[in-house]
Amino acid sequence: MATIAELIATELNVKTTQITSAINLLDDGATVPFIARYRKEVTQGLDDNHLRHIDQRLSYLRELEDRRKVIITSITQQDKLTPSLEKELQAADNKTRLEDLYLPFKPKRRTKGQIAIESGLEPLANNLYNNWTLTPEIEATAFINNDAGFSDEKAVLEGAIYILIERFAQDANLLQKLRKHLLKQAHLSSVVAKGKQQEGAKYRDYFEHSELLKNVPSHRALAMLRGRNEKILQLSINVDPSQEDNHYSSAEQIICEHYNLRLTGQAGAEFITKVVRWAWKIKLSLSLETELLGNLREQAENGAIKVFATNLSDLLMAAPAGAKTTLGLDPGMRTGCKLAIVDATGKLLQTATIFPHAPQNHWEKSVRTLVSLCQQHKVELLAIGNGTGSRESDKLAAEVIQALEANKPQKVMVSEAGASVYSASEFAAKEFPDLDVSIRGAVSIARRLQDPLAELVKIDPKAIGVGQYQHDVSQSQLSKTLDNVIEDCVNNVGVDLNSASAALLTRVSGLNKTMADNVVAYRDAHGRFDDRKALKKVARLGPKAFEQAAGFLRISGGKNPLDNSGVHPESYPVIEKIIAHLNSNISDLIGNSEQLSKINIADLKDINIGELTLKDIVSELEKPGRDPRPVFKAAQFKEGVNTINDLTVGMVLEGVISNVANFGAFVDLGVHQDGLVHISSLTDKFVSDPREIVKAGDIVKVKVMEVDAARKRISLSMRLDETVTTKPEQKTSTNKPHDRSQNTVAKNTKSNQQRSAKPQPKTNDNAAMGNAFADAFAKLKK
Repeated sequence: MATIAELIATELNVKTTQITSAINLLDDGATVPFIARYRKEVTQGLDDNHLRHIDQRLSYLRELEDRRKVIITSITQQDKLTPSLEKELQAADNKTRLEDLYLPFKPKRRTKGQIAIESGLEPLANNLYNNWTLTPEIEATAFINNDAGFSDEKAVLEGAIYILIERFAQDANLLQKLRKHLLKQAHLSSVVAKGKQQEGAKYRDYFEHSELLKNVPSHRALAMLRGRNEKILQLSINVDPSQEDNHYSSAEQIICEHYNLRLTGQAGAEFITKVVRWAWKIKLSLSLETELLGNLREQAENGAIKVFATNLSDLLMAAPAGAKTTLGLDPGMRTGCKLAIVDATGKLLQTATIFPHAPQNHWEKSVRTLVSLCQQHKVELLAIGNGTGSRESDKLAAEVIQALEANKPQKVMVSEAGASVYSASEFAAKEFPDLDVSIRGAVSIARRLQDPLAELVKIDPKAIGVGQYQHDVSQSQLSKTLDNVIEDCVNNVGVDLNSASAALLTRVSGLNKTMADNVVAYRDAHGRFDDRKALKKVARLGPKAFEQAAGFLRISGGKNPLDNSGVHPESYPVIEKIIAHLNSNISDLIGNSEQLSKINIADLKDINIGELTLKDIVSELEKPGRDPRPVFKAAQFKEGVNTINDLTVGMVLEGVISNVANFGAFVDLGVHQDGLVHISSLTDKFVSDPREIVKAGDIVKVKVMEVDAARKRISLSMRLDETVTTKPEQKTSTNKPHDRSQNTVAKNTKSNQQRSAKPQPKTNDNAAMGNAFADAFAKLKK
């Protein structure tokens, strides 16, 4: 049997020694970001994607090994472990195969087959199975047992059938064949439950739906499974959807072939045929259907979690506007607009509330207030939340900018998804105990423009609204995956030790909540950190935590310039030797590409350093503390387009990608309702994944293909040359609330593939077919 390290090495196509080294580091408590960044020599260059895979598979394979030991012990105690069985158990490379092999030996409740065996019917079952020339009714007479409830030939033969059925159902190799067959050709079918048509109208796409199980995408699977959970839909897996009931199904044929059952009119042929049919219909098909639907849910959940993780990563790594004095404006109508001004470090300077909109309509007074605040604090950015009243507030901000004679700030529309969650959170209450909840939202809006990553880590990622069916997936798995994403993003960017919040510090490699709180408490008590070594004075932050965290924490203007870089303190002695070798100093070396280009590892034989580590050090010294995030730019929403009613077909607008799903991308146009660009309208080329074209936070130009104001649905296209054709029958396409039928999917996929060869003019039908998703996602974001 291959070791765990060998199995993972094969999966990743790397050396076993690399995997072994990574496992040892993980077991020793090292984090993935730390290993990926500062232990490249040990793992021979494994990146964070490799390490995440190793971490995940390591857990699964260790659980598999533990279960294998339990099963072998159980079978051994039953005195039924044979050398061949043990070999098969040791060779099982997944939990399903392992449990299949264990089925015949697994303690189970008393079944009809066991009752028949206890009543002495097993010899009859064996005789009829092995000799088809025997007449079952005649053979059964000798096994009648009134005391056990087998009072006639029919009851006796049924008992024999149940014995054989259970024998078939516990055959691991047969299960493997049937499972493989179902995965290849079975259909997932759904029908509406009786009397649920009106109640389940939103699931009408699936009232009579069938498609190949292997082709069901994650979002459609989750929609159907949700419908089943709500008792609206009934799901089944059909191996032969068009098969007549009086014919052998392909699954039954596989059973016959597996046991070499060649029935050609023998006396016992009808009995054996009944065994095969009963085994499939009342045992094997039901158990495999349950298993495959469970696997479908698991795969769909993994797909949805992956979508969420990718979108979250894109959002967290969005371009920061930077350290600029910012005025956050949380729009409101009746309750007014909440204002919060923060300085370049995010420190709250002043708050206010204005009432420019109905019913108060204090427009001029609000303009004067904003102008005064901008002048007083030299505001550089105006962050406007994109909630209710945002476009009206955007107009207000434009008038304020026009009224300012100098130092005009830049206005930017900011997603406020999750701001209300932060406002009412324990963290916000601790950060601003005397501040009204509604004002805290304005602070969050201002800060997330300055640095999206630093602010969004304070919010439960599930409240940010970039998920796909996030409430239908395993919440524990979702939380773990999203935590990993946040950890990777935070450590990839690095954290300013002297300004970071406890929430941000908690995400730094090696630090936990207690350590992060202690860092902030130490900073409050002793002032700013002048060097990384001072971290060792923080309570409960020991050598191991310091090793894991130090390289990701930045100190600007400190004693040592290297503390503001990604160079780990453990490498400082190496740099001192390099400086001596070049006869230079650290100030001349940092940012000096010409000097750094002179470093050659061949000339540094006396310095114990690997080539990968040296390359990283040189790269960091060239651009110390560099931010991997892109340069900031903002979308310019079209003036006069404030609501969905202002949109017209054919209009070309600029917007921001707010969410990416498997079937397309959602775009914020500043009208309080995201529009959908179906995957077929993202580009002229065929794409299987929308993320090949766009990601959350991207600024794009789109064309309005269809507007259904009554249903709040907007169909868009990024193919600006796409032809808009209005046809009455196309209106019906917007009635689909979850997804298109399989026929439509096939049709659009085909047309998409054709475009990859030659772009074709297309009507707005494809774009419109999926626009109903926007409504569901808008509700999810709220």
